[in-house]
Amino acid sequence: MDGSVNLGADVRRQIEGLIADYAHAIDDDRLEEWPDFFTDDCSYRIINRENYAKGRRVGVMDCSSKGMLRDRILALREANVYEPHCYRHIQSGTRIRGKDGDAYQVETSFLIIRTMQEGDMSVFCAGKFVDEIVFDGDMPLFRKRLVVTDSNRIHTLIVIPI
Repeated sequence: MDGSVNLGADVRRQIEGLIADYAHAIDDDRLEEWPDFFTDDCSYRIINRENYAKGRRVGVMDCSSKGMLRDRILALREANVYEPHCYRHIQSGTRIRGKDGDAYQVETSFLIIRTMQEGDMSVFCAGKFVDEIVFDGDMPLFRKRLVVTDSNRIHTLIVIPI
């Protein structure tokens, strides 16, 4: 499918709100809220553009349940040792590509600026989110979130979710 699918403004607004709220939770260091954006049986993967184009599943990170997402945040808060930093997501071009059963197929371009504790800033990552979004009542949730990075290389260990 080449363009966005036609649907009601309310559904579009809810989907775009989910995508924006997700980024703000990460950028505002409310990481304990991160798993709440997903269904219990979710999938969250980070993969580079080349592997994505070739249909490979090999990626940088692969979580297959909300419990695994919670474990990542627990490890980040209590076990991981890393230089403190934060992200700022810049997102654009959200396109609802279609609907398969109860799931909306959505793509959003992103750019993430990383700011280190001392104030140095750099482009950390750019790419697109390829999402499968379902509704639990009136609440949109990610069933699948695939982070496709434009670069084949990420310069540092990913500690904070993208």
